[in-house]
Amino acid sequence: MAPPPADDGETGSPPITVQAIEGLSALSRDAWDALANPANAEFDPFLSWDFLEALEASGCVGEESGWLPRHLVATGPDGKLVGALPLYAKTHSMGEYVFDHAWADAYDRAGGQYYPKLLSAIPFTPATGRRVLADSAAMRRALAQTACELTERWGCSGWHVNFPDAPTASELDESGLLARIDRQFIWSNRDYADYDAFLADLSSRKRKALRKERAAAQDGIEIEHLTGAALQPEHWDVFYACYQETGSRKWGYPYLNRAFFDLIHQRMPDRVLLVMAKKAGRYIAAALNLIGSHALYGRYWGKLDDHPYLHFELCYHQAIDAAIARGLSRVEAGAQGEHKLARGYRPREVRSAHFIANPGFRDAVAQYLDQERAAVRTDIRLQDAESPFRRDQTS
Repeated sequence: MAPPPADDGETGSPPITVQAIEGLSALSRDAWDALANPANAEFDPFLSWDFLEALEASGCVGEESGWLPRHLVATGPDGKLVGALPLYAKTHSMGEYVFDHAWADAYDRAGGQYYPKLLSAIPFTPATGRRVLADSAAMRRALAQTACELTERWGCSGWHVNFPDAPTASELDESGLLARIDRQFIWSNRDYADYDAFLADLSSRKRKALRKERAAAQDGIEIEHLTGAALQPEHWDVFYACYQETGSRKWGYPYLNRAFFDLIHQRMPDRVLLVMAKKAGRYIAAALNLIGSHALYGRYWGKLDDHPYLHFELCYHQAIDAAIARGLSRVEAGAQGEHKLARGYRPREVRSAHFIANPGFRDAVAQYLDQERAAVRTDIRLQDAESPFRRDQTS
């Protein structure tokens, strides 16, 4: 695929200039973060320059991986950044967690070419957050309009926005993008004093089951929570070995390389929480979380030895412990995983938005999404009815 031009010139109305850039190294960290994580917004570690640029600098994102950065940036006459849109030209649909492979197959069978496509998302990260970055609603609309225009100008089949927060999703609906929903299992903190206070909201049978599970998981195991200066190279050595073991089993190859983890260790150690398990003095498992201002985001887990229920303990129970201790409002433990339901994580809607350039294919996708949304919402209601919470705690 010939990549889209890195600089498409002026597409906004003077005095605002909108252009596409090939990577965040072209922008200062402070300029990007002023838009990505302004003081009046929830801090999202995945939107930070430190995280996104680390993906690019390490080579996890780039031409070889099929993620070509083409971020849209809007600048005023003084050169100040006033709007931005994380944007990638994709040659496949891997690492997105919003599955459109069936769309690609259908489009190709009809004689079209689905790839390249444009995507606004955090690579390899199914976490909900802001996507169109600007203080002004008019600027956000202009960035969305520019992305649609460039989709057609660059010969891409569509522009997709994965895991936008509710305000962004609403604005994209108003801009004419097609709305899609899926579910994730998210734990909500009701101002719990500790894990036992959370357990008190569950039915008696479920409380007993989780206590038994945690006791088995912790038998003979020492668990450590490591962040900031406590993180040392030997901890990352163990984590990366665990990550590679799990990644090779689940995906065929891990998306992230060691250079990426070295960069986030250097740049944002206070936003990292490694939960590690040690048995007989040796680390045997680890789970990586990122810390936001309101949420703990579970990302990767792996093990070097088997131990009963250790996955559930490190990824879900320990995440709840950490969120309560930090006063965080929720734990987002990643995509899929119905086993989270029994551990107090409840099904919640997550969004994506889609601009399809071909009118006929757009109509077909719109009809499909109407049916899919109804089915997903029915599944969410049925799954939530099976949650372990007492009936007086299910609202």
